[in-house]
Amino acid sequence: MNRKPLAIAVKLAMTGALAGALAACGGGGGSGDSTSSGTASGTSVGAVTGFGSVYVNGTRFSTNGSVSSDDGLEREDQLEKGMILKVEGNWDDRGEGRADRVSYDDTLRGPISSMTWDDVTRTGSLTMLGQTISLDGKTVFRGATPAMIATNPGGYRVRVSAWRLEDGSFRASFVGARQIGVDFDDNNEVEIEGVVANLDASAQTFTINGFQIDYTSAVGDDDFSLDELADGIVVEVEGYLNGNTIMAEEIDDEDDLFDDDDDVEIPGSIYDYDEASRQFSVNGVRVQINGGTEFDDLRESSLADGLFVKVEGDFRDGILVAEEIEGRESDAELDGRIESIDLGNESMLVSGVRVQLTSNTLIDDDDGDDDDRRSRVQDVQSLQVGDYLEIEGRQRSSEGGFLEALSIEREDDDDDDDFEHKARATAIDAESITIMNLEVLRNGYSFSGAQVGDEVEIEYRRTSGGQYALTDNVEVEDDSDDDSDED
Repeated sequence: MNRKPLAIAVKLAMTGALAGALAACGGGGGSGDSTSSGTASGTSVGAVTGFGSVYVNGTRFSTNGSVSSDDGLEREDQLEKGMILKVEGNWDDRGEGRADRVSYDDTLRGPISSMTWDDVTRTGSLTMLGQTISLDGKTVFRGATPAMIATNPGGYRVRVSAWRLEDGSFRASFVGARQIGVDFDDNNEVEIEGVVANLDASAQTFTINGFQIDYTSAVGDDDFSLDELADGIVVEVEGYLNGNTIMAEEIDDEDDLFDDDDDVEIPGSIYDYDEASRQFSVNGVRVQINGGTEFDDLRESSLADGLFVKVEGDFRDGILVAEEIEGRESDAELDGRIESIDLGNESMLVSGVRVQLTSNTLIDDDDGDDDDRRSRVQDVQSLQVGDYLEIEGRQRSSEGGFLEALSIEREDDDDDDDFEHKARATAIDAESITIMNLEVLRNGYSFSGAQVGDEVEIEYRRTSGGQYALTDNVEVEDDSDDDSDED
């Protein structure tokens, strides 16, 4: 889908008309009324990528500024990028929508047991309450950088907003850190969600991924009764820690995300994929593919457990009938410096590579403590020529090739003039290699083993003559099928 609400907003800002819009509905957005024939009405679940009011799944939802949550959050200005929201309302194909209700719920909350982080690959793993949470370049950190937390994991408590995976582990979208002794707004010390196992109704205990829960003093939350506890159901538990046991105070079953006949959209990692029935699950929701399902950035043949996708469709009798399935895994990376910016077209030239922004692009800084709450327009306008960026996105072959950014992280005080780029090679000759629109000179280094279509990783720099030249041998990544459906 070609949505450009960001371009519209930037142009409004440049003509001075944005001020009135930002004053409305909790900090931004228009009325949300749609005259487009592509209007959907239902529920959109996804991570926040920007504010003004909130951007979720590529739509700018206007809001009234309130948030429904049991975790101490009541206002939109308490939300952070990366937090996974449930937005009930309507939206259109232009990327504009109106939120009737915005809900947030922590996935996990409590002290950290251990954490690893690799600054080079921007990947890691966090362990808390016996649960494993994977971290990557699209995970938003607040309160501390991932490197700070990994150095002293025992010194922090965190709230985590994450996607639950098939094996019970999680993929973090947001990690908010507080030093031990500094509480969150919620009264409960810890929160955990997962599948009930080893239920002992006499002892009033059960486990979630091996972590012990004692519910002798707990009450059911909302309409859930503790008599409904059973092995195999998914629950949320809030309470406090007593050694290696959570003393539960409130227990609730996992709410149905959607209502029947809802238009819905939700991203997540595929599991329980069944090629014969053309079904898979995402975040506890069963998805059905049919003859009318469209595929964007992937083919049906590339569907597999673990693949991160976004599904749009109709929720009928407990099944999400997919109208569109979009690939959301990044297949290209770029570390480089901004050379020029075109606000009107939402694009930049970064170390010779054309980078396209969209309303799905997450823009963040690397300090882990972004106290300056910016609107989506301000996010874009904060980018300056000379900034050093780490970008993950999708490689596009149209218009000479470009990188469609999924996430952009700005590095502070990076004076490195060496750049890195990982993507598929589009042309190779005796003296140069081309990736997307970028031609890089051999400069005496080896292309050995690299062929057009291979995923390669290069290190390079800009010469005094304005060209680009390798600073190391080209590395060829492991072969993988190119199942993207490019524009």
